[in-house]
Amino acid sequence: MQNYAIIQASGKQFLVEKDKFYDFEKLPLNRGDKFSLNQILLVKEKNSVEIGKPFLENYLVKATVLRHISGPKIRIFKMRPKKKTRKTFGSRRKLTRILINSIGKV
Repeated sequence: MQNYAIIQASGKQFLVEKDKFYDFEKLPLNRGDKFSLNQILLVKEKNSVEIGKPFLENYLVKATVLRHISGPKIRIFKMRPKKKTRKTFGSRRKLTRILINSIGKV
């Protein structure tokens, strides 16, 4: 890992690197849209590390929306003993896959 950043997005913190993709909670963007993330907690470049208090003001992470996907299926099974009642529920989280284009100063 040469250069990386720790960002806050979708209520979570992610360690992101350039030219890699990540899955965030569904974003209200279309496929191919470019956007920037400004809630950056930490940036490591070459031999220097900068830490924000709480965020870094002069850094920006640029990203592109690759596609919208559904996450893995989660199954919930409920049973009441001795009553012969059983219920199965399932859900799939809606996710947005993004590609990190660049991490750098504004």
